Amino acid sequence: MILLDDLYIKFIDVIYKRTGLYYEPAKKYFVQKRLEKRIEELELESFKEYYQLIKFSSDQSEFNQLINDLTVNETYFFRDFPQLENFAEEVLPQYIKYKESKKDYKLKIWSAACSTGEEPYTLSIILMEMLEEYDKWDIQILATDINTEVLATAQRGIYDSRSVRDVPEEYLGKYFTSRNGKHLINLNARKSVVFKQLNFMESQEMRNITGCDFIFCRNCLIYFDDDSRKKVIESMYNSLNSCGYIFLGHSESIGRISSAFNVQRIGKTIVYSKP
Repeated sequence: MILLDDLYIKFIDVIYKRTGLYYEPAKKYFVQKRLEKRIEELELESFKEYYQLIKFSSDQSEFNQLINDLTVNETYFFRDFPQLENFAEEVLPQYIKYKESKKDYKLKIWSAACSTGEEPYTLSIILMEMLEEYDKWDIQILATDINTEVLATAQRGIYDSRSVRDVPEEYLGKYFTSRNGKHLINLNARKSVVFKQLNFMESQEMRNITGCDFIFCRNCLIYFDDDSRKKVIESMYNSLNSCGYIFLGHSESIGRISSAFNVQRIGKTIVYSKP
């Protein structure tokens, strides 16, 4: 089968309009292989037949499956440790003092592209370690992703040794049950984490996310163009409480697309806060 350029453009256009994900022409080979996989599994005859299926079907299940195949999910516990260290030892203690001064003991973190769950569970572990009076806090970690398959993996909470390779030995014994090379995240670290499928382009769903103190949206915006990034960042700004923070991946910046945030350098980490 040959995927002609004009049909490829139609595929990436429907994907872009529904999800904000942009697959430039240089990624044609990557996208084509995923399309071929779905066509073969569905026993269809052509790219055109598959396009008509995802474009016009009222059932979104196949489109969701295609997005599952297209989205890359590279993650592990305590990824980008220097950034997490700055969050835990610099940003979080100051913010906790601010919340305590208002006698506000609710804390909400949004892990906005949570993949298979390592990031939100890592954040849960950090909070349990850093909050001296953890039990008096009402904590919610909202973990969202567009990919339904990675969310299912996250909810199972079972990881191989590669995923936990950067977990300190003390934490591995304290927050995991390990057996036969598999590591199950314990209830104490998962009880505050809530998983939900979310498409950043679903405006109403994005508006429903409010009251966030911290948003982690790391290594996600690189898959969007500037227009989509602007839309996502505006939604996240509205989701944040005043004085709340957003953390991005080390290669990402929102300086060109939004001037609404205060920009701070903490160690080698750039963070953005809502005035």
